[in-house]
Amino acid sequence: MSTHEPQRIAKLLARAGIASRREIERMIEDRRIAIDGKPVETPATILTSLNGVTVDGKPVAPPKAARLYRFHKPAGVLTAERDPKGRRTIYDVLPKGLPRVVPVGRLDLNTEGLLLLTTDGGLKRQLELPSTGVTRAYRARAFGQVSQNQLEDLIEGIEIDGVRYGSIDANLERRTGANVWVEMKLTEGKNREVRRVLEHLGLRVSRLIRTSYGPFDLGGLEKGQVAEVDRNDLFRFRKELDK
Repeated sequence: MSTHEPQRIAKLLARAGIASRREIERMIEDRRIAIDGKPVETPATILTSLNGVTVDGKPVAPPKAARLYRFHKPAGVLTAERDPKGRRTIYDVLPKGLPRVVPVGRLDLNTEGLLLLTTDGGLKRQLELPSTGVTRAYRARAFGQVSQNQLEDLIEGIEIDGVRYGSIDANLERRTGANVWVEMKLTEGKNREVRRVLEHLGLRVSRLIRTSYGPFDLGGLEKGQVAEVDRNDLFRFRKELDK
């Protein structure tokens, strides 16, 4: 389980699929992680391998090949490990029998649609970084009026309350009574970006669905369903990312 260079233990454990980095930090605080029997004091501990590292007294298994899953997240569940307020999280609705997975990015409580899940912390981070330029696509139903010209102006980006949002490819899909359906593609994925941009245009979003993340789409997944991405497709995609 050697690595090419020294790295923080939290990063190595996330890569090994133990938990998210944040969860690992909590596990270290709870003295659940040890090296040669001695509890780890800080997630910033630098290691070149996970040899001798245990979690709850059990040796950490070597990381397996990364796996990626498509999950149709329902509205009304949090993208989180747990919630202090007791609200349902994605882990309450995921099917039984999955390996330990972490979400790629987040979807808001009331946003539904495609959420990628992976066993590999490194793949998670790679997919989330704005610098990789992975495109996310959404469909939004909103109350109000907006023109195609207004939406096309978003291609230049927009600043709202001091926050700069990058280029957004937006199109008016159709009108249904007092509502409009808008398709949006973006690469940054800042917190509540789609909702904030549409609200800035005078729309009130009533439904938001993420339909794709990179080459992976929602397809025919029903709410709450999970499907694993073919490993050959994942391999080819990672090669493209590395370029």
